[in-house]
Amino acid sequence: MDEPPRVLVIVGPTAVGKTALAIVLGQALGGEAISADSRQVYRYMDIGTAKPTAEEQAALPHHLINIVNPDQVLTLAEYQRLAAAAIAEVWARGRLPILVGGTGQYVCAVLEGWAVPRVPPNPGLRAELQAQAERDGHEALHRALERVDPVAAQRIDARNVRRVIRALEVYRETGEPISRLQRASPPGYRTLQIGLTMSRPALYERIDARVDRMLAQGLVEEVRELVERGYGYDLPAMSGLGYRQIGQYLRGQVSLAEAVALIKRHTRRCVRQQYNWFRLTDERIVWYDRAELDESALCARVRRFAQDG
Repeated sequence: MDEPPRVLVIVGPTAVGKTALAIVLGQALGGEAISADSRQVYRYMDIGTAKPTAEEQAALPHHLINIVNPDQVLTLAEYQRLAAAAIAEVWARGRLPILVGGTGQYVCAVLEGWAVPRVPPNPGLRAELQAQAERDGHEALHRALERVDPVAAQRIDARNVRRVIRALEVYRETGEPISRLQRASPPGYRTLQIGLTMSRPALYERIDARVDRMLAQGLVEEVRELVERGYGYDLPAMSGLGYRQIGQYLRGQVSLAEAVALIKRHTRRCVRQQYNWFRLTDERIVWYDRAELDESALCARVRRFAQDG
């Protein structure tokens, strides 16, 4: 029987340095990156998603970025299938798959083998539920989920309206709780999970610097060009961090300074949500403080894992 793939996993909050570490380890160990970032899947959205640059992609092959247009939907089930295929392909070529990113759903779906409900999006129902959340508040929508699927409600943060809507959508479309349909069948990968962290003040400084750098690199122009291509502000892709706020600026709803402040504030909120997924107490993850990381020692540890398991 063929040995199951060994997969190096690098997780952690946004701006902590996951891509840079993946490049260091991938170059040293003959690896290839498989992105686990729900925003980097979109074409034409490079700056605001902090997508690996052309130089970084030349330094380390990256899979599952730039795979759909901003007006297309990539479901979790589709991502899971594509990631499994990429892992198998990289491993079959004698290279180390490196699953890297901060989207907890993507990472968990791949590693835990979630049985993701293949329920297509219902735009009308989603709009109805979104309007309900805006009218009554996200807590009210979460209580509606608690009534039909308390297990899912316990797992999903009430502030994550998109996930709450998806769980309600699956229930409305199938009559079955999403938690029941998501029973896992782990793929059997042998994994080493590396988590990167740092003090919140230091991380928030990095976030602020990254946002300022995005502005200098042309984030406003990127959003303007997306609209000129015909991608409307109402698209889910355009509601992501950075794009929503710059869209508000371009429509005259806020000043540029206000938009930048909103991006920084909401990115910090995203960090808190990511730590809810990747908990420092999770014994499956080996956590390293990015500021104190000995990359040579870590590289030796990963090499032992890649060679001996």
